[in-house]
Amino acid sequence: MTTAYEVPGDRLVERTAEEVKELDAVEPPEWARFARTGRDRELPPEDDDWWYVRTASILRKVYIEGPIGVSRLKKAYGGRDRKGVAPSHHEEGSGSVIRNALQQLEEEGLVEQKGSDGRVVSSEGQKFLDGIASDVADEVLV
Repeated sequence: MTTAYEVPGDRLVERTAEEVKELDAVEPPEWARFARTGRDRELPPEDDDWWYVRTASILRKVYIEGPIGVSRLKKAYGGRDRKGVAPSHHEEGSGSVIRNALQQLEEEGLVEQKGSDGRVVSSEGQKFLDGIASDVADEVLV
């Protein structure tokens, strides 16, 4: 059986976003249309389905790097903030976006908390991602 480790990440996230969009618990919050995804961004994302793509990406990251917490995910989804003539610095991603996405994935049963260590993918979530990874592997090989 093919796992999420063995397929290209961009294709896996793209396909997972399509599947996540059909889940009942995963819905963008009302404020998501106006939210920036980090302090280094000036504007919200242009893609209307960015919430599902980010949620799918977070699910993949929890699968591969778990147990992982919001703090490490904020660092991973951050970017370089250019400060004009001053040296640029790394800014963290939006914790609210990450936290809400994780809570929705927990509600759906794909992610669960592992004490104070952070979150890990549940057995249902692993089955969900590995099934999508298998489909992606079939597409890549054809």
